[in-house]
Amino acid sequence: MWESYKKGFKAWLQLEKSLSPHSVEAYLRDIDKLTQFLEETPSAKSPGDIELGQLQQFLRWIHELGMTPTSQARILSGIRSFYKYCTLEQIAARDPTVLLEAPKLKRALPDVLSIEEIEAIIAGIDLSKAEGGRNKAILETLYSCGLRVSEVVNLRISGLFLDTGFIRVIGKGDKERLVPIGSTAIKYITIYQREIRVHIPAKPGHEDILFLNRRGARLTRVMIFLLLQALVKKAGITKHISPHSFRHSFATHLVEGGADLRAVQEMLGHESITTTEIYTHLDREYLRETLHRFHPAFKNKEGVNRRANKL
Repeated sequence: MWESYKKGFKAWLQLEKSLSPHSVEAYLRDIDKLTQFLEETPSAKSPGDIELGQLQQFLRWIHELGMTPTSQARILSGIRSFYKYCTLEQIAARDPTVLLEAPKLKRALPDVLSIEEIEAIIAGIDLSKAEGGRNKAILETLYSCGLRVSEVVNLRISGLFLDTGFIRVIGKGDKERLVPIGSTAIKYITIYQREIRVHIPAKPGHEDILFLNRRGARLTRVMIFLLLQALVKKAGITKHISPHSFRHSFATHLVEGGADLRAVQEMLGHESITTTEIYTHLDREYLRETLHRFHPAFKNKEGVNRRANKL
């Protein structure tokens, strides 16, 4: 019986939701977990018969299997999608997942680099070497534009509009977006193109790739990671830093400077604003001072003066 439901759900995910094969298989594995649970318990056997209490038992069951809260939340997301399909197709008269609570997730955020730490990392680059000029352009671009490491290694020369201050980025799902780029990053990309890259014969298929290794091929994400790790160590920074830390710091610095979260969402290429919020945490002191400065119920001269003195 469930095989027919799964086939219908698979077709709905492919045709109506236009999901990738990888995502479709992930959703189907979530349903496999539910059917496995139903086979081991005297529960209702069809989607329309399942009640909230049985799904709560299912969540306890996957918890006892040793799954992390993140994995549990992922499976629950798949079950919710399945019941959306079931209600649309009238397989189930109601959605039992509506009142089902997701496991509490601890938001693991990467360390934020201060502007001074970013400057110290970039200052450690040896510009006497050809790859030094390339590496400086890469890190300046990472921080200036808040790019994913996959986006920076795939930057194309045809996507540079440096005269207008924008670059075209290919993000997740091959979605394009235009991102503003700062003058410092523009300066070092220009130097790299004119003085370094022109002397590197590009391999076939890599002619339009901006950042090349010495063999004329596209850089890998691992190469960027190792480069950054060496520079972080050289700068004496003990935080756990990865290329993603530059992206997270970019977003955090923008929000703490007063940038609109929707604008940050657009620059980061996030579909959901909630994803942007994960990357842009604010410390409590900053929030408290913001309330004192701008909220009528919190405003007071002492708070304003204290903030002004710090500035």
